[in-house]
Amino acid sequence: MGILEYNGAAIIAMAGKDCVGIAADRRLGAQLHTVATDFTKVFPLNSKLYVGLGGLATDVQTLHQLLEFRRNLYLLEEEREMSPKVLSHLLSQMLYEKRFGPYFCEPVIAGLDDDGKPFLSSMDLIGAPVHTKDFVVTGTCTGNMYGMCETLFKPDLNPDELFETLAQALLSSVDRDALSGWGGIVHIITKDNVITRELKGRMD
Repeated sequence: MGILEYNGAAIIAMAGKDCVGIAADRRLGAQLHTVATDFTKVFPLNSKLYVGLGGLATDVQTLHQLLEFRRNLYLLEEEREMSPKVLSHLLSQMLYEKRFGPYFCEPVIAGLDDDGKPFLSSMDLIGAPVHTKDFVVTGTCTGNMYGMCETLFKPDLNPDELFETLAQALLSSVDRDALSGWGGIVHIITKDNVITRELKGRMD
């Protein structure tokens, strides 16, 4: 078992029609031992921008605090909210500068850009980014999640359809992975608001 799989995680971000969704499981484990069932892995940075951090739990919390600090600094200097593209570049640079002693985190960024269009990106632990138009995944059951997303995803889903697709993809994926699960949380970001719903999953 690698260090990235030690605590377990499952995070999916998916694009819809003028909306974007991000979902994560709630389990915190120490290998196969479950420590907590309410661990947060997805964090809001503003009303149209969320970041999901999968990997080692201590680095997830450290990186989140560092991102909050950099977000506040950007707000003070630029007097505007950070866009998803800017966050993607910033996070990539933050990870790459620590490449010789990296944060064991694989982030997923989901948000709406200035035109209200979905933005999705993901990167590895040294900041090599990937940008997609449909969905990105990270965690310990990426094979399961890719399979479910490729099966269920359709272009131009409305917010309700996007929630249903994300929820089914997440719950079906973690059911076949011992390191993630114990329910989930889904955030659907639209230009007007953010809809957050909790999922009940298998508790074993």
